[in-house]
Amino acid sequence: MNIHGALCPENFDSPFVEPVPVDGNSAVQLPEKNQANNPDKSVIHVIWDKAACHRDEAVKKWLARAGCRIHLIQLPTYCPHLNPAERMWAVLHQYVTHNKYCSIPMKFTEAAVKFFRKTISKNRRQFTDQVTDNFRMTSHQNFWVSE
Repeated sequence: MNIHGALCPENFDSPFVEPVPVDGNSAVQLPEKNQANNPDKSVIHVIWDKAACHRDEAVKKWLARAGCRIHLIQLPTYCPHLNPAERMWAVLHQYVTHNKYCSIPMKFTEAAVKFFRKTISKNRRQFTDQVTDNFRMTSHQNFWVSE
């Protein structure tokens, strides 16, 4: 199952593109939904990893068009711990897969989609401590970011 999803840590808006092949076309659908869900924002910051679909020509073309309000922030390679959406995936697993068995893949898909559609908005306050964009470093001596 592939879900292309996003998360706004401020309001827990979590648009997603339903299970489809994850490619440049589905990658474009996500910032389109972000813009549609935030008509009052002049700039929308989107944090993305360097997945191949995020570097696709369709994405580059969409971001380069006039009137695009998306400001793309690319994470360094191999840094999922810097992406708040990855923290939401951990919560999804806690609710959907931990100590649960899905006899067929479609049951897992249904549970994951239900999580995005209902569970996030219902349990928003509970998730705020787990899913943040606050980061702490215990030691700066061995820390570096490379591109």
